[in-house]
Amino acid sequence: MPSRQSPPASAPVDAGIDRRQAWLWLALGGFSVQGAVQAQALSEAALEAQAPDLPALGSVLRLPDIDLLDGTPFKATAGQPLLVYWWASTCPFCALQSPSMQALWQAQKSRGLNMLALAVDKTPKAAADYLKKHGYSFPAAWASPLWRRQFAKPKGLPVTLLADKQQKLVLAEKGQMFPEDVQDMAKLI
Repeated sequence: MPSRQSPPASAPVDAGIDRRQAWLWLALGGFSVQGAVQAQALSEAALEAQAPDLPALGSVLRLPDIDLLDGTPFKATAGQPLLVYWWASTCPFCALQSPSMQALWQAQKSRGLNMLALAVDKTPKAAADYLKKHGYSFPAAWASPLWRRQFAKPKGLPVTLLADKQQKLVLAEKGQMFPEDVQDMAKLI
């Protein structure tokens, strides 16, 4: 099982590339598609380099508003546990963990589990296509670089956060979880 991390998040790391440099690169690229792609890559690199460590166990999990891939707003129900699962369609470890996350969602949604799978794919279409191809029905949203400025993705993929009914973190994992570890999360719900 991957190691749990509970110390407070450290200060962001300076990647040497910030948003101003990315926008300057875009401007110098003449607003071309190539310039936009390069600016997006710089912005993504800056976000990843500044990604925080896992949040501390016991800290409160607060999600900013976000729409699911189907366009409906995500609303976590107050007083219910919340599972946040960071993933990407290109992540091989996510591909191994996602079937277990789907099984947990199916088994626990009737017991009040709120779940939000946050895709960090380059486009929402890539994430939606992947979910459809594999038959996943858990609630999923595209975590755009703009949205991630409000709710930063911890380092690594996949990342799994579970908050109790008071929205306090009871589990924070980075890296692939084994199926039995995902199943054991039901004991914390």
